[in-house]
Amino acid sequence: MLEAYPDEILRVSDLHAFYGESHILHGVDFTVQRGEVVTLLGRNGSGRSTTLKAILGLVSRRSGHVSVNGRQVIGLPPHRIARLGVGYCPEERGIFASLSVEENLLLPPVIRAGGMSLDEIYDMFPNLKERRSSQGSKLSGGEQQMLAIARILRPGAYLLLLDEITEGLAPVIVQTLGEVIRKLKARGYTIVLVEQNFHFAAPLADRHYVIEHGRVAAMIDKEDLDENKDRINSLLSV
Repeated sequence: MLEAYPDEILRVSDLHAFYGESHILHGVDFTVQRGEVVTLLGRNGSGRSTTLKAILGLVSRRSGHVSVNGRQVIGLPPHRIARLGVGYCPEERGIFASLSVEENLLLPPVIRAGGMSLDEIYDMFPNLKERRSSQGSKLSGGEQQMLAIARILRPGAYLLLLDEITEGLAPVIVQTLGEVIRKLKARGYTIVLVEQNFHFAAPLADRHYVIEHGRVAAMIDKEDLDENKDRINSLLSV
C-alpha cells in the first residue's frame, strides 16, 4: 500500500504499459500535488501520451501503481477511474462532429459535484458561446480544441489529463490556451500536460518531467529551468 499524502492528487510509481506484446512504459515514476500544473515532455514516441492512457487504463495491459487522491486505480476500469474526478482530453480531441457545441458540452454525464456550469464554460471560452449552435465539423481546429477541453469541465473532474493540446494550432490560439490553463489552475484544478512545445509549457508548469524511452529521464522544477536549458534541449532535440 502506497503512503497517502494530503495534498497529493496523483502518484505514478513503477508504471509499465503494453500495447499487445509491445512494452512501451518501463517504470514511470512521478507525482502531482493538488493545484499543480505538471508537464510530461519528450520526443515523439517517448511514451508521454501512453502514460496518460495507462493512468486511465486505456492500454492493453499495465502494471505498477497509480493512485488518484490516495486510491489505487490499477485494477479499475476506465469509467470508474473517471468517476474519481479524472478528465481526459485526447490528442485526437474526440468531439462529436455531427453535434452542436452545446450538445457536445451537455452529452457527458455529471459524475461529481463542483463541475463548471455552461455559463462558466462560456465565460472561459467566449468563442464557444458564439458558436454554441454550430456543428463540431464546422469549427476551426482551435475551436475544436477549446471544445475538447471544455467538455471535460462540466462533469466534475478536478484532475485534468491534457494531451498535446497545442499541436498544429496557430500561435494566437496557443496563447489563448495558455490563458485557459492559467485560469484553470487559479480555480484549483490539477493538470498533467503532455507537450512537445516547451516554449508553451515552460511558463505554465510548476514542474517538468522529461520522458525518454518509457522512463522519466529528468525532473526539473520551474525555479531551475534557466540553469537546465541546455540539458532540456539535449533531451528534447531530434
